[in-house]
Amino acid sequence: MNEVSLRTLEDRERSLYPKIGLFIDGQWICDRDPWIEVKNPSTENILAPVPKATDEDLARALNAADRGFRVWRDTPPQERVKIILKGVALLRERTDDIAKILTLENGKHLADAQAEIERCANFYEWDAAQSLRTFGLIVPGEPQMQKLILRQPIGPVVAFTPWNVPMSSAARKTSAALASGCSVILKAAEETPGTACALVKCFEDAGLPAGVLNLVFGDPAQISATLIASPISRLVTFTGSTGVGKHLTELAARAMKPVLMELGGNAPVLVGDGVNAAEIGRLAAVGKARASGQICASPSRFIIHEASYDDFVGSFAEVFNSLKVGDGFAPDVQMGPVANARRLAAAQSMVDDAKQRGARVAAGGQRIGNRGYFFAPTVLAEVPLDADAMTVEPFGPIAACVSVPDLDAALSVANSLSVGLAAYAFTNSLHDAERISRNLECGVLAINHFGTPDADTPFGGVKDSGIGREGGPSSLDAYFVTRTVLQSTARV
Repeated sequence: MNEVSLRTLEDRERSLYPKIGLFIDGQWICDRDPWIEVKNPSTENILAPVPKATDEDLARALNAADRGFRVWRDTPPQERVKIILKGVALLRERTDDIAKILTLENGKHLADAQAEIERCANFYEWDAAQSLRTFGLIVPGEPQMQKLILRQPIGPVVAFTPWNVPMSSAARKTSAALASGCSVILKAAEETPGTACALVKCFEDAGLPAGVLNLVFGDPAQISATLIASPISRLVTFTGSTGVGKHLTELAARAMKPVLMELGGNAPVLVGDGVNAAEIGRLAAVGKARASGQICASPSRFIIHEASYDDFVGSFAEVFNSLKVGDGFAPDVQMGPVANARRLAAAQSMVDDAKQRGARVAAGGQRIGNRGYFFAPTVLAEVPLDADAMTVEPFGPIAACVSVPDLDAALSVANSLSVGLAAYAFTNSLHDAERISRNLECGVLAINHFGTPDADTPFGGVKDSGIGREGGPSSLDAYFVTRTVLQSTARV
């Protein structure tokens, strides 16, 4: 591509991309020193600078969230729901424009970006409805004594969200907080700020009171230390890596604040004997290619019964070798780039480590081209159990395959890591399905498909994969505190 074409492409990208700003107390703030520059991972073109919040900005955000909470807490639930649903309506109206922003800064296919926005809208609708079904209790007691159990919003929430699902993760947290009557300071990922700005704009335009939803970017260490330590914030919620999650949990513990942590995984996929292994291999390729494998629930470690192994790996590799990788705006593209140069280097390092340990590259295994962060969909076969591909979350389009003789061995390999978020299993045996359901250490298990929970079902992990659950019938629980009121009706 010549220099003129590159400039034309960059101009077109910037025309689709919004101006990035902090949003504090109902006002957009763009006149701050930049922290980083956002790049399009498909072209490596710079989209926009990201402003850095100052200490003064963070203090204003905390005070705004405090004031906003007092207003929002006392707003009747029915009125809160009306504003939330108006924001959802605007979100759906703007789907096409927001999806383009998401694809520009994240790289995922445009159709996947549109689906993420719809998923986001579902979270808000579910949590809004749940807020109208949040009841207290009256406990029977002796005469002239009322025992009331009240559920009240916990207070201002500090939410940290990642770049891989910038709309979905932000929605998970802000939907539950807003529905519960809490205010929020959202610290979104600096690599995908445009999506967060577009989301916040929908609720600003819906009439959300000033201070109820605030958005900041900047130095993660500065922001987390300041917001978590403040007596104003009352709950810390985070989606991201286990290492960062543990650090934020330590900060919260020092301030005696509860946390909601959705952390990393390395999802095992158990494929039994007596199944259509070739078809499961094709399904696995589609599931693994979604978002270039950059999802915490992405299937990663394929633990396959020896009788099914060859058919599964052969089918998986065949599909991966045929996938078209490219810019997420191209209609015939099936997988976009990884998000940044770090993920590109990490993917190559993982492949090189597996090869050095004796693994076979059945598909992919290298970068595609020299512009854009494209990595070939990769299937690694005969991977040693101590290879990085089996022990470290790949967070990229890399699938590691191992052969096992029976279900006991499969469960042993699957449970050998310290993480336990999502897991998958394929079997035609009800007995094996029951054993897997009881013994596989994970927060979410999908049997005979690669689906993940919707708004109506809980999502979260065990072990090092997190604390608490998001979604489902108890989606608002973390955002409430319980108050017991013992009231005597006797005259005093």
